[in-house]
Amino acid sequence: MKASLSLLPLTAFVVGARWLENQNTDQTVISLEEPQYLLELIGGGTQWVTEAEKWELRRDGQMFMDITDFRDLGSYHIASERRDKYPKELIFQSAVRPLLESLNATNMMNHLEYLTSFHNRYYLSEHGEKSSKWLLNLINNTITETGADKYGVSVKPFKHPWGQQSIIATIPGRSDSTIVVGAHQDSVNHADRINGRAPGADDDGSGTVTTLETFRALLGSRDLVRGKAENTVEFHWYSAEEGGLLGSQAIFTEYEKSRKDVKAMFQQDMTGFTKLTIDAGRKPEFGIMTEYIDEELKEFTQLIIAEYTNISWVNTGCTRCGSDHMAAIKAGYPAIFVIESAFELSDDHLHGVDDLTKYLDYDHMIDHAQMTLGVVYELAFAHL
Repeated sequence: MKASLSLLPLTAFVVGARWLENQNTDQTVISLEEPQYLLELIGGGTQWVTEAEKWELRRDGQMFMDITDFRDLGSYHIASERRDKYPKELIFQSAVRPLLESLNATNMMNHLEYLTSFHNRYYLSEHGEKSSKWLLNLINNTITETGADKYGVSVKPFKHPWGQQSIIATIPGRSDSTIVVGAHQDSVNHADRINGRAPGADDDGSGTVTTLETFRALLGSRDLVRGKAENTVEFHWYSAEEGGLLGSQAIFTEYEKSRKDVKAMFQQDMTGFTKLTIDAGRKPEFGIMTEYIDEELKEFTQLIIAEYTNISWVNTGCTRCGSDHMAAIKAGYPAIFVIESAFELSDDHLHGVDDLTKYLDYDHMIDHAQMTLGVVYELAFAHL
């Protein structure tokens, strides 16, 4: 049945109806079939599944891209056209360091407390829709309070056929070539997706507020805000990552089709948990994912970490998991994903009622903000 279904155009949001004519009568019989979703499994392979089977895979730790509506992603061969070379040395320290000093852990704490007060942020729930509207308003206020809107800095929703919208904030540069920073705003309780409590403090509330605080600090750069950077900067807050990278796939499908020139994509998903690292006798460190990333961008990020943060990094991986950077990679754009620790020492409270702010280390979230700010500023002003 799945083999035959793979030949049909399906949508993940409507139950298909098959009309069968009975040749011996005038009656029309309607056969309602359960929706099927086409998943691209992280680690390899594709599979048609039902809704229940889709979430059973997630509970078992299998990450996937739900490509039911995004089978064109990666078909425009942008990857074969890429010629990006990242700086081998950093030259904007005098501009970056004052911005690093302005990063404020209290801002992240306050924003995350409110963000986690929503019952959940599941992309199909009313709570997920309300949380995205709150986040959009917060980002817009951040822009107007700094006066950056007078110079063309803006934010807008990226609309989806479900309630929770993705969000894109833009700092225009001299060219349309773009540096993207991403995090996902949604959360999920695997036991009860619509009605279950899912504060999602670390996954990915931490990345959401880390990138927001980085964005706010960058608006303190007169040169960046006034459009003097070589490249445009975008901050993305994706909807529906937990549903199979749906929000990021929608955005990067559009970008790929329009041949948008994305020079780098930098994903921040889970930035605040250090307990298991410390319990293992190690100091807090960044975990740089080694699968589905751009190696040159990885080397550049290591330069940034050494120059602009006080901690180190470790290579890490997970063959069955991933995040929104994978949509960018599939579209042909260079991307990287940096997590809070070695993967095996990352947060173990996810996808339920216990993903709470009390487990988070805001100093480590500042580490991530420092790294992100350094990446953005150095690449924004680089000739790529």
